[in-house]
Amino acid sequence: MVVPVIDFSKLDGAERAETMAQIADGCENWGFFQLVNHGIPLELLDRVKKVCSESYRLREAAFRQSEPVRTLEALVEAELRGEVVAPVDDMDWEDIFYLHDDNTWPSDPPAFKETMREYRAELKKLAERVMEAMDENLGLDKGRMKAAFTCDGIHAPTFGTKVSHYPPCPRPDLVTGLRAHTDAGGVILLFQDDKVGGLEVLKDGEWLDVQPLADAIVVNTGDQVEVLSNGRYRSAWHRVLPMRNGNRRSIASFYNPAFEAAISPAVAEGGAAASYPEFVFGDYMDVYSKHKFEAKEPRFEAVVKAPKTVEA
Repeated sequence: MVVPVIDFSKLDGAERAETMAQIADGCENWGFFQLVNHGIPLELLDRVKKVCSESYRLREAAFRQSEPVRTLEALVEAELRGEVVAPVDDMDWEDIFYLHDDNTWPSDPPAFKETMREYRAELKKLAERVMEAMDENLGLDKGRMKAAFTCDGIHAPTFGTKVSHYPPCPRPDLVTGLRAHTDAGGVILLFQDDKVGGLEVLKDGEWLDVQPLADAIVVNTGDQVEVLSNGRYRSAWHRVLPMRNGNRRSIASFYNPAFEAAISPAVAEGGAAASYPEFVFGDYMDVYSKHKFEAKEPRFEAVVKAPKTVEA
């Protein structure tokens, strides 16, 4: 089985119905799909690859002194002494930093800020087009998902970008690249490395590669889309395996609800009864931060039982 690859340019042409069906299949049966011909300029993607790779080169020395590296070195030393060691299951072999509208961005390389601002603007537009396709496939009014994320336009969606690198790992049997999890939020758009693999999605009990594909954008649905779709779209478990060779680049952008947004199933008229509780996204994130790598179903119930966000 191969993660679906969808030509997004056909959404506006004679093959629209087939393309919408492919998006529905990706959302309903995978929780993951890849978009090609998505409208983001390839020249911009080339610049994104360049500035993110350069930013890691400036961070590489710090990663070599990081806790995952020190922990792995200690395990290898213990093994050489004849001790029995167990794989680490509480940290990831990953160098990361986050970009939000209101945090400090790297100023080196010099082109980083301008390039990533331009890229994030394009990703936000693409996410909203994907959400509109989801609305239509779910039988909802156009813009229904965005309205839920923004409290009908009162608040801006939460939009963050995670810039990650997974450096070569000398002992991938002793550490994970990124532990298995589902994503907490809405629609995630990933610009992954087109040469170094490692990303896997859980499909029907089997871990499958999300194959590297040049200039594609990988889309996956988060927990909030699962709730809004009343379980028709499922957030998929995924993970990253560490690799002995190659430095995997991964740039994930998260189009999430505003923290004030009340999320509940957007059931179409005549549809099934709601299968998920209503909760505030900010409260959900409080629970998720403590239980990210655990089963997702208890999180939906736990957030309802947790103290509620109090508006000023």
